Amino acid sequence: MKKIALSRRNVMIGAGAALILPAQVRAQEQREINAVVRRNVSSFVSQDWRDHFDSLGAGCIVCDTASRALHYWSGDGTDYRVYPTSVPKTDELTRRGYTEVVRKKVGPTWTPTASQMERFPDWKPVAGGAPDNPLGTHALYLDWPAYLIHGTHDTRKIGRPSSDGCIGLYNEKIEELYALVPIGTQVRLI
Repeated sequence: MKKIALSRRNVMIGAGAALILPAQVRAQEQREINAVVRRNVSSFVSQDWRDHFDSLGAGCIVCDTASRALHYWSGDGTDYRVYPTSVPKTDELTRRGYTEVVRKKVGPTWTPTASQMERFPDWKPVAGGAPDNPLGTHALYLDWPAYLIHGTHDTRKIGRPSSDGCIGLYNEKIEELYALVPIGTQVRLI
């Protein structure tokens, strides 16, 4: 075993190392925290209604399936909101283009589509207000048959491809949007 002489120089080197090491550890911890934060940064892509519509009209909605966000602008242009959404499971289930809100319903009844009945013949309609209703608490019906913007009780679906074509929002967010959106609001799915 080698003896180390306690000299003023050796004590100073040891003290300096003791001060530097915690700083290096803190720096590494901060890099790890920053990496986690970067991975959790929202992937919403900023949208401008003018990129999609000629005028605001009664209002505008853009459903961005790539970033899984719904963008809403009021008809007078004073209110802009972004909501996280669920999107269709596949591109084949995703209808893109222009449509509009033609009907609104609190406590919508869910009825399986024909293609869902083919895949799941035991599925039955679910009454509005039921806790297992796939449409949640509120729905905005589009002029495309069987395509809606609606709530969901299953919050795990938000931010994921999980629907058979509809755009889903947290129940509290669809309730908020429902109150803002008049019939005739322009909608674009991209």
